[in-house]
Amino acid sequence: MGSLFSSSITLRKSVKISDDEFVQLRDFIYEKSGIFVDIKRKYLFESRFSKRLAQLSLSSFADYIKYLKFGPNKNDELKKLYELVTTNETSLFRDIKQLDAFRDNVLKEKLDQQRKAGKLELNIWSAGCSSGEEPYTLSILIHEVLRMEIARWKINITAVDLSQPMIDKAKKGVYGDYSFKTTPDDIKKRYFTEAPDGWKIKPAVTKPITFQQMNLNDGLALKRIARSHIIFCRNVIIYFDENMKKKVVNSFYDNLLPDGYLMLGHSETLHKVSQSFKPIFHPGTIAYKKEG
Repeated sequence: MGSLFSSSITLRKSVKISDDEFVQLRDFIYEKSGIFVDIKRKYLFESRFSKRLAQLSLSSFADYIKYLKFGPNKNDELKKLYELVTTNETSLFRDIKQLDAFRDNVLKEKLDQQRKAGKLELNIWSAGCSSGEEPYTLSILIHEVLRMEIARWKINITAVDLSQPMIDKAKKGVYGDYSFKTTPDDIKKRYFTEAPDGWKIKPAVTKPITFQQMNLNDGLALKRIARSHIIFCRNVIIYFDENMKKKVVNSFYDNLLPDGYLMLGHSETLHKVSQSFKPIFHPGTIAYKKEG
């Protein structure tokens, strides 16, 4: 999940939103997704949603709120709403320093532990996977570390996102040049094949990954995720308020196996959110460890 409400230039006249309408729409979004939108972003509601209102032939945000709550296609519109409130700014091998630290420390530790326990399996949860770049990057890193040994392992990467269109894009596994801006050339050549509309990920990389649409505000859905050795949730909880952060992080804690790790984005922290994890400092990142 990338930055919230990335503004864009549009020639369409924005529909004005009143303070009361903003609060109603903000609260509806929060109730459904856990994403909290600050009043300072009110003008971005106007620029982002005006085109959608025109498509629906709605003249006001009050009408749009009624449509979301009572319209005949309210469930489909909820998916559109999720697209409007999240901008999926991501790329393959995003934040190289963190990934290097993950590979050389967290991943190595987990693989060594599993070998010693005689359990050649590893479960990773990518929570907020956007269009798939993160879980594919993790799969590539595991392939790079295990090499031929990977045939003996059972690797499971569960990748979830709020947006169904992002999940659909992720399943296709085809990316343009922008997605490779921080990807080493040798990795691109080794794990992708050229396609008419970009570069397609090779089947060996996709094999361990299961994609599904999921709302992190849905506690029951979260409980259905298999217990994880490692959870990646980067650039997601930054959009939650304190209560939602605690709710989601507690769910991550419950999901993690003993001594499992939670990896957050470089600008995110568990400070004031949870005391249940031990921060482990590595060059380029902090890994939050569930002890016991």
